[in-house]
Amino acid sequence: MTDDVLISVEGGAGRIRLNRPKAIHALTKPMCDAMIDALVAWRDDPAIRIVLIDHAEGRGFCAGGDIRMIAESGASDGVEARAFFYREYQLNHLLFTYAKPIVAFMDGITMGGGVGISQPARYRVATERTMYAMPESGIGLFPDVGGGWYLSRLPGRTGQYLALTGARIDGGDCIALGLSTHYVPSDALDDLKARLTAAPQEVDAILAAVSAEPPTGKIAAHREAIDRLFAADTLEQVIAALDTDSSEWAAREAATLRSKSPQTCKVSLRLLAQGKDHADFAEEMRVEYRVAAHICQRHDFIEGVRALIIDKDNSPKWDPATPEGVSQGLVDQIFAPLPADEEWQPLAF
Repeated sequence: MTDDVLISVEGGAGRIRLNRPKAIHALTKPMCDAMIDALVAWRDDPAIRIVLIDHAEGRGFCAGGDIRMIAESGASDGVEARAFFYREYQLNHLLFTYAKPIVAFMDGITMGGGVGISQPARYRVATERTMYAMPESGIGLFPDVGGGWYLSRLPGRTGQYLALTGARIDGGDCIALGLSTHYVPSDALDDLKARLTAAPQEVDAILAAVSAEPPTGKIAAHREAIDRLFAADTLEQVIAALDTDSSEWAAREAATLRSKSPQTCKVSLRLLAQGKDHADFAEEMRVEYRVAAHICQRHDFIEGVRALIIDKDNSPKWDPATPEGVSQGLVDQIFAPLPADEEWQPLAF
């Protein structure tokens, strides 16, 4: 067990509270282990009617995974990094297939790994403080934890837009795109959680009673442009479309894309193109683990973490440096199957 996750039972609810505030509750393998242990224990416990996932304190729900550890491991033998991804993805899949209702509170920063533990929930609560993003293209990783599944199923080309640019969106956007199911003012959350623990069987009525009308998200003003300019399935064509558009918005997005890892962007587009056709979430996780196992030891990820997280010079030197330099063969290598005894598998029951 770890103090970085607080596990408790209140009334008819199992409570999972992330408790690593100095790291904005970024996930570690022991945190994933603790959550899995609790969820497995509650699975067949008739006293547990609902599961609530939130954070104990601080300015965000969950900022992602333990990126520094993953990069340090990737720079050596990659064993610890692969072990983290393997376990995190088992947690993601367990949440996705969990029979009991789960309520995830996306209050504050919800990025990367935080998306992975909130999107599988049946009920996903956004607030005025929600800041959602999949920012992996900026550090040479990729939108994992089910990103290929969730983003590929968003309206129009918004999934591709979020995956490529790492754009940050708010609670109103999350409601509009279906990433959240309810919008609740943050000052009503404590009362909401108390009501859910007292009467978990009334979850739908309680959430409906406390939900508020969400504001119009910022992304709404750009939906037509996103669907039109991000329509292509190749990075070169997306950038060309943005370059030929005369709007200031398109110019900004083109500049943003040119700052991202070309390798990550091409991997992301392929991940979403495949993800929309996966029949089940286990297949998504299996593919993402292959990508993670390969990419965590590649130059762009180690360099991206150096530039944005360690040295903070914000000047990563990507290799290949251009979209044209990222060959189809390179992307094929990153998606290549692993030896049979190394492939990802869901938890067995």
